[in-house]
Parts: sequence; structure tokens; C-alpha cells
Amino acid sequence: MKSLLRWSIPLLSFAAVGCAHVGQPDGNNAGGDENITTAAIESEAGVPHGRYQIGPEDKLEISVWREEGLQRVVLVKPDGWITFPLAGNLQAQGKTASELEEEITQRLRRYIPEPVVTVTVQEVASNKIFVIGKVNEPGQYVVGRYVDVMQALSLAGGLTPFAAENRIKILRREGAENRVLPFQYGRVRDGQALEQNIILRSGDVVVVP
Repeated sequence: MKSLLRWSIPLLSFAAVGCAHVGQPDGNNAGGDENITTAAIESEAGVPHGRYQIGPEDKLEISVWREEGLQRVVLVKPDGWITFPLAGNLQAQGKTASELEEEITQRLRRYIPEPVVTVTVQEVASNKIFVIGKVNEPGQYVVGRYVDVMQALSLAGGLTPFAAENRIKILRREGAENRVLPFQYGRVRDGQALEQNIILRSGDVVVVP
């Protein structure tokens, strides 16, 4: 029995060491796909990742430190503008909360020495994407963060069995121009063509034929 125990302990130790190495990435390729995806995200999103741009119908809380009369919850108008006491009318659409804070601060300096302004996005209503076609739950989705194409398809319940998974398109309007961006679901799912899994912009339409 003692002999068996002496052999069992080394064998168990060897098995544990072997399991610890399962699934470890090759050092030469580690992070390669992630870098490609990040580059594509920054290119297509048009803004640094994680910096939300205010849009119409978003609800903002604006306050000025030690100024009780300058605390407001404002709704961004459909044209992207807001109104704030002493600061007047401001274009909020397309700005981050920090950028809007800076603009309000500059305007208030005429009336208040060293104003400390805080802008918080209370509710996101402008970041709308649309998923239509052969998905289980097509429709409009209001998202409070940036989502990529795969995440949008997941929100829509995934593809139906008869979807043409490698002929998906993203329709994007840029001013007067309309763009069509291809998306091959099968290839992205298999870890290929990751640059196609772009961050969606408000108003983008994902079409699944």
C-alpha cells in the first residue's frame, strides 16, 4: 500500500501540471487578432473607444458646484441642441460629456469665477441600431454602449436557420452618402475577417438576407 501511495502522488502532480498548460496561446501569435480588431474598431467608430458622443433625446444632468440655481436635467432636442441658464443655447450632439463641460465652463466664466461644471449622461436614447431580416428578433435596439456587429446579432436573438450568414450587410448613412459594409458571419465566427466586426454607429442598419 505504501508503494502505491508513493507512485500516486507524482502521477497526480504530473496531471495537474499538464492541465495548467491547456489552452495557453502561442507566444508568437498572442494578441495578434485583438490588435486587428481594435484597429478596425477605432477606424470605423470614428471616436476613441469608450468615449460616448451625446445625441438627440439623450437625458443629461448638468450641475455647477455651489450654485443651486444652476442644476438642471435637460433633454437633448431632436436637432442636437440644449439650453442652460447663463450659457444659452449649446450644440450637444457629437460632443462627449467632458467636451460639453468645457464649453459650458467657458461661457459661465463671464458670470461666475472659476465655475466647476459637471455633465452626466443620465439616459442614453440616441444610440439606436436596427437589425432586420432573418434574425429571431428583428427591430430597433437602443444601446447604452458601443456594440459591434456580432453583439448586435446576439441582441437580435441570433440568425435563423435559413439566413445567408456570409452575405450580411451594414447600411450606414454619412451625410448625403450611403455606405454598404460587408459582414461574413461564418468567417468572423471562425476567427477570420475580424476587421469586419466593426463597432456600429447610431442609425446603422444590419441586414441579414
